[in-house]
Amino acid sequence: MKAQAINRELDYARDAGPVKHIVIPPCPQLLVQLQTELSQADPDPQVVAAIAGSDVAMTAALIRIANSPVYARREPVSSVAQAISMLGMKPTATLLTGFLLRNTIHIDPTLIEHFWESSTRRSLAMAHIARQMYGVDVEVARTCGLFFHVGIPVMLQGLRGYSGTLVEAMARQDRSFIQTENAAHRTDHAVVGAIVARTWRLPQVISHAVRLHHDFAVLSDTGVELDVRNLVAIAAIADHLVANHEGLEIQREWQRHGADCLAFLQVGEAEVEAWVDALYPAFEGVVVA
Repeated sequence: MKAQAINRELDYARDAGPVKHIVIPPCPQLLVQLQTELSQADPDPQVVAAIAGSDVAMTAALIRIANSPVYARREPVSSVAQAISMLGMKPTATLLTGFLLRNTIHIDPTLIEHFWESSTRRSLAMAHIARQMYGVDVEVARTCGLFFHVGIPVMLQGLRGYSGTLVEAMARQDRSFIQTENAAHRTDHAVVGAIVARTWRLPQVISHAVRLHHDFAVLSDTGVELDVRNLVAIAAIADHLVANHEGLEIQREWQRHGADCLAFLQVGEAEVEAWVDALYPAFEGVVVA
């Protein structure tokens, strides 16, 4: 029932509510082709390679990322086929989704400095944490990391005055980020990001996690799918790890809800400290193409 309620909310926001006038980037045709192939019982690596290789910029990006310090290869890859063989088809699809996302949404980099780098680090952190959790899909977690805050650049593109709202939301201490967004625009980046995830035909668990990623009351709501709640908690820890790496002050949400997220996942502070060390080389080696 909760899932149906979220879907109805997103449908209303998109069709009749405040998101109606925001341009939501359509799902690129290359991603549609990739999703179609990967949905087959036995996806063909040659077909995936042909899709990835059909765009010169995407090919270059994939090879560049595969050769980045994140993957620490002794011998560099020089072709799409080698990159897919080394990475695996699902991780390749996640990387290509990230590339298409960044190249579909164009924002002034001065408005959100290092936005895509932080999103990539969040994606890496969520994948790393997911590997430590029983029953959590690593690639779903990795993709979630790319989409959790994607509503921000979409709103920057599509809403007059949102850049000012963004500055205010980051500065205010008396109310949350999304409360400030809603006060000014009657919607927020969690709703918009969830609609982007649905438009891009991502699994429902991703769009629901994006929608709820600032609503920590869901951790104790058994009406919300466990996979969604896991992703909400993992994302909060990942954001904390990224903020720590980037030298930012401890985030208000982490101060208020970090302990709840750790308890929900049955994770201790010592594990989080270990993840800081484990993720440092990957965070430093982030390549955004």
